[in-house]
This record gives sequence, structure tokens and C-alpha cells, in this order.
Amino acid sequence: MNAAACALMRARDALTDLRPQPDDITADALAGLSQTPKTLPSKYFYDAEGSRLFEAITREPEYYLTRTELALLEARLLSIAQAIGPGAHVVEYGSGSGRKTELLLERLRTPVAYTPVEISRTAVLEATARLSQQFPDLEMLPVCADFTQPLSLPESTRPAQRTVMFFPGSTLGNFTDAGALALLRSMRQTMGAGGCALVGIDLDKDPALIEAAYNDAAGVTAAFTLNLLARLNREIGSDFDLDAFRHRAVYVRERLRIETFLVSQRQQTVHVAGQAFDFAEGEPMQVEYSHKYTDASFAALAAKAGLKVTHGWNDAHDWFGLRLLQPA
Repeated sequence: MNAAACALMRARDALTDLRPQPDDITADALAGLSQTPKTLPSKYFYDAEGSRLFEAITREPEYYLTRTELALLEARLLSIAQAIGPGAHVVEYGSGSGRKTELLLERLRTPVAYTPVEISRTAVLEATARLSQQFPDLEMLPVCADFTQPLSLPESTRPAQRTVMFFPGSTLGNFTDAGALALLRSMRQTMGAGGCALVGIDLDKDPALIEAAYNDAAGVTAAFTLNLLARLNREIGSDFDLDAFRHRAVYVRERLRIETFLVSQRQQTVHVAGQAFDFAEGEPMQVEYSHKYTDASFAALAAKAGLKVTHGWNDAHDWFGLRLLQPA
């Protein structure tokens, strides 16, 4: 048995499986299409093809977010590690590609455990197996769960001095205001009184720069958005005509967010689970938000969740930030 297979077996043995309820993609699609305006949930972007396309998006020249956050982490990790302190139990929501996690774990002083929390059992096991080969002395405690709900974390063999919630990538911005608030409250409960959270946030800036990141010239983001319809057609038997919808993403400054739509190019009727939904020509269907933040807006959101910003780090252009939160 090779090292990767052994690591995966160890990950399975360590897994805490809280058996999150499976998504009901049909019910979610019907509920969104019945609203005015129509919506589809962005959580369904990430099938295998959607995940592949998103990785491609991060390499497009217009998409500054990933490379800026990675550079910021690399430049400021000494300061971040000092603020977090030794003996941390690192808890990450969502597994991701792992590069940001590697950087953090490499620089922290004597971390005692790493817990990736992911609703996909396969994803959380693969992330744990991969990182356990790079950090053989670090206890891996994967959890299969819905991270939007408060969690009881598995206890590490060595006692942790504090729990650190790691939530990079500006993923918080993809939630609605209410959803982001609920998630931060959940983090606060999970981290405990002495814990902290390191959160990546995309900052308000030139709207043209932001809009370009979500409308790349190569059309990769458009393909990513339209793949949502392809997934629905494949998995629940809907009959979306992908050629009859067009990707559009606009930055609405007064709401500090990118709003992404699929716009109907003609009058048409789409069928889902025996129900018919009429689209007018030019009708937008909302599929994603991506909120941006100012220091004031993020601090206010954190305060509503019972948290305070104790440390902050920005890149040289003030495009992206990392914020350390602690219970207020």
C-alpha cells in the first residue's frame, strides 16, 4: 500500500461523520424559480466540472482574489502566527486546494491539530490525507458536517491553547447578509471564549477592477455560471437551453456586492420536475452574490455576531484583507 493510500485510510479512521442531510437539488431549484425575481442557489456550482472551471478562473489575469490573498498570507504570516499564538487547533471550513492551509500550518508555532469541516465526505477525506503526508506530526481530525451549523469539535490528544477558525478565500462574501451573520455566530460558538477566527475578505475598490474579475475576457466565468444549468439538466432532468442564457455580473456599489445573473436571451419556457417556468426576453435570474467589505462594514457585521476585529492585514493595494476575530 502506497503512502497516499495509507494516509486516506488513517483519515477514514479519524473521521467524525455527523451525517449532514443531503441536498435536495430539485426542491431548491423549484423554490428559487418560484420566486420573483427568479434565483438558483450558488452552492450547486461545484460539481466536478464546476470545481475544475473555478480553479481555471483563479488563474485568469483579471481574477486578482486568489493570487492577492496567497501573496498576503506569504508576506504577513509571521505577524499572523504571532497574533494567533502557539498550540492552536486549526479548524477550516471547506477543504479547498490546500495551499493556503499549508502556508498557515507551516508558520504556526506548535499547532496541535487540524480539523477540516466539509459537507462532502470524499472531499474532507482527500484533504486530510493530502495534508497528513505533509504534516505527519500534526493530529488530523476531519469532520463531515454542514459548517453553517455550530459544531462540537473532536478533542485533540494534546490539549489546544485555543481554537482557530480558518475561513479564507472571501467565501463569507458569497452568503447573504443574514447567512453571513449566522455563519459568524456559528463560528463564535464553535471557537469558544478563548478562540479566534482568521477570515479572508475582498475589499471595496474600483468597480471596474471588481467587475473584470467576474467577467473575464476568456469567458471562463461565464462557462462556470452556465455549468449550473448543465448540472440541473443532467441531475434533475430540467431542459434549460444553455445557448438561451447569458452570464452577467455587475458591481452594485451601494450594496457592496457583485450580483451575478443568467439573463434569458429570448422568451422561453423551462421545465423542472413537471413544472413550467416562463422567462421573458432579457429577464435576469440571480445565481450568486459576492459581497465586498470596508473596515466599517465588516466590523459592524462582526459586532452583530458578538465578535470584534483585533488584527487586520491588507495587501499593498488594499484590494484584499485578512481579519482576526475574537469574541467581544
